[in-house]
Amino acid sequence: MKKDIINVSRRDFLISSGKVGAGFSLGLYLTACSDETGNASKLSNGLTESSVVNQQMAQTPEVNAWVMIQPDDTVIIRIARSEMGQGTLTGLAQLVAEELECDWSKVTTEYPTPGANIKRDNVWGSFSTGGSQGIRGSHDYVRKGGAVARHMLIEAAAEKWGVDITECNAANSIITHVPTARTTTYGQVATAASELFPPEQIELKDPKDWKLIGQPVKRLDTDDKLNGKQIFGADLTMPGMLNASIKACPVFGGKLKSFDDSKVRTMPGVRKVLAVNDDAVAVVADTWWQANTALDKLPVTWDEGTNANVTTASIDKMLDEGLTSSDKVFIGNQNGDVNKALKGAKKIVEATYRYPYQNHATMEPMNATALWTKDKCDVWCPTQNGTAALHAASKAAGLPIEQCDVHKIHLGGGFGRRGSFHDFVEQAVAIAKQLPGTPVKLLWTREEDMAHGHYHPITKCKMVAGLDDQGNLTGLHVRISGQSILAAVNPKWMNNGADTFTFQGMLPEGDHAISYSIPNLLVDHAMRNPPVPPGFWRGVNANQNAIYMESFIDELAHAAGKDPLAFRQKLLQKHPKNLAVLNAVAKKAGWGKPAEKGIYRGLSVFKAFASYVAACAEVSVDDKGQLKIHRIVAATDPGYAVNPQQIEAQVEGSFVFGLSALLYGECTIKGGAVEQSNFHNYPSMLISEMPKVDVIVMPSGGFWGGIGEPTIAVAAPAVLNAIFAATGKRIRQFPLKNVDLRAG
Repeated sequence: MKKDIINVSRRDFLISSGKVGAGFSLGLYLTACSDETGNASKLSNGLTESSVVNQQMAQTPEVNAWVMIQPDDTVIIRIARSEMGQGTLTGLAQLVAEELECDWSKVTTEYPTPGANIKRDNVWGSFSTGGSQGIRGSHDYVRKGGAVARHMLIEAAAEKWGVDITECNAANSIITHVPTARTTTYGQVATAASELFPPEQIELKDPKDWKLIGQPVKRLDTDDKLNGKQIFGADLTMPGMLNASIKACPVFGGKLKSFDDSKVRTMPGVRKVLAVNDDAVAVVADTWWQANTALDKLPVTWDEGTNANVTTASIDKMLDEGLTSSDKVFIGNQNGDVNKALKGAKKIVEATYRYPYQNHATMEPMNATALWTKDKCDVWCPTQNGTAALHAASKAAGLPIEQCDVHKIHLGGGFGRRGSFHDFVEQAVAIAKQLPGTPVKLLWTREEDMAHGHYHPITKCKMVAGLDDQGNLTGLHVRISGQSILAAVNPKWMNNGADTFTFQGMLPEGDHAISYSIPNLLVDHAMRNPPVPPGFWRGVNANQNAIYMESFIDELAHAAGKDPLAFRQKLLQKHPKNLAVLNAVAKKAGWGKPAEKGIYRGLSVFKAFASYVAACAEVSVDDKGQLKIHRIVAATDPGYAVNPQQIEAQVEGSFVFGLSALLYGECTIKGGAVEQSNFHNYPSMLISEMPKVDVIVMPSGGFWGGIGEPTIAVAAPAVLNAIFAATGKRIRQFPLKNVDLRAG
């Protein structure tokens, strides 16, 4: 494979010397990128191990540092993306370290701040972590940063020895002059390297020469999580900090009318009771428990507004109308003549599916800590998008961005909730603004988190297909009726009024292309937007689209009297990568061979976030309708696999999330508000319910695909198809907790 040659001009790299400790730092200038997070400061009370390093580096003229090397050969790699359990922090460090040729045992990481990113010409690239973009969206420039640093360190050693740079090489943080076998370490030449100009060109390694990329190295954040050293936003403390609990109008779009603080202002620890924006009230106290106890006793009157009559039934009626409407329909994929194909079909198969609202329900509820003065606003928060959090803080603070900073903390779950939406940041700043000079930590209750999410959108889907007399699929019409995420989140991303995110996994080409070749196809969207706020949710629309497509393809196979694997294989002949992952799971699961008595199998295959994924589920259903998912075999082709162990963990974790949604995930609406309030009526899978997961990682090279989001999509349809094999029942309404699974 040809090596990548990267052209690098002098203005593309900004270097400064870390004089404190005689270190080396490298900054990479990226004009096209921007976006997220922040590091700990001295106010964070020992937030991370690297906070001491941050304070040291703050005393130097360092600009846009990616890689810092200390005299003891410690390598500090700054990671702009967010770590929320998916392993991106370790994966990105692997990419840098691969090209840097450093000693992995001496690698550590820290977060830069989005404020510094803006002030320093967006040096760190994108700070946003979502859409499975953590590694696939930044692999090129982080590898480039490591490669340039390696070259400059070698050049410094060569100049020290008075030899040609071509006679030297580097490995494991040691530079060797090959002819004489002289050696030096990175730490010993770091200062000299920091004073050099970067190379005009840099050559990235050929993938066949990778030594660290592709290896299942231990995650860099595991120890601190196991020993309790890792601080999350909910754990944060600092001197003089007060705590706040908040309650917003439970009806979407409702406002705060009034409250009577005389009932609670003298309660123990209470410092202040205040209105927040125009829709919420908060209590600030010495401890969070005191604040929340007082808030529970606070008399509040709400103006519920026009949405007080919205219910799940009224939303369903709106979506039902969209299934047959010819008005305002957006086409996502079309070829051939579907109407003609259906009219000439030997057999017509129809089915209508429904997918409900679902909450992210992160283990750590929304929270942020803010410190406001008339000249400065600092926010410490778990965020998937530091730049968006910074803009939210600036807006709420009434201060220019240059006078604000967001300091990122590890997330106790994100799944999209902490990406585009920073209502919790705006609230924290609005509260802190009323207590100038005092740090205030706002922590939502679980009930508040359930009531004020940005939910996985509700949709319905009508599928109509035609089969010829040989059982071949001749035409397919997919009509999706439901919400547009982009219309609510970022209308500027829409394409002439259409939300292309709606068609994930059904588009004609690209990262979310349809897996099958269908001679006559129409996929369209009747946009219907109820007043319940939608948002990005792990896997986004790929989740329900995979259920719709893969369940219906299975229906067609049975209607045609064909084996579900063979039926798919024929439709996948022009899609070799999709076919490869499907064949891999079928082979490992033993498709075509008898399963154990009472065990039934189901298949699914999909493409999303540029990766090719497939699953084969094995289930049983007893006489009482009790479902047991015994095993899921999963295959994924992400192009390149940076850390196979992390990929396996992400696949397994995504199945917990996806199967929890299939089994239990449903937010219903009554009186314009969400009825579910906590895990007692919005449960997750139990450990005893989790199937064995056999993961096949089969990177084919040549592209960079996602991991955590594409894999979630195939678990549910594989299980649904296995349930049909076991019971003869097609499930088209979710979650399964509402369905009688007894055979017949």
